Amino acid sequence: MAYHKSAKKRIRQTVGRTEVNRARESRIRTFVRKVEKALAAGDKSQAEAAFREAQPELMRGASCGVLHRNTVARKLSRLSSRIKALNA
Repeated sequence: MAYHKSAKKRIRQTVGRTEVNRARESRIRTFVRKVEKALAAGDKSQAEAAFREAQPELMRGASCGVLHRNTVARKLSRLSSRIKALNA
């Protein structure tokens, strides 16, 4: 249990920040799932459209510190290569 005024404030801030981060992470997963679904269906144009929507969402997550930037780069790279391999 926190007793100091500053520690109590930190607890309040952490609760709000956790909520925002959780929502952002969930949103990122949803966008990635849309790309995965299009890839599973084999629809290249739909996969590309979903990828274009997912890209800024992932980058936003990296800039806000929800995900590490290398994690985002890796995810984008792997999704991109899977989209390119659809018609190959």
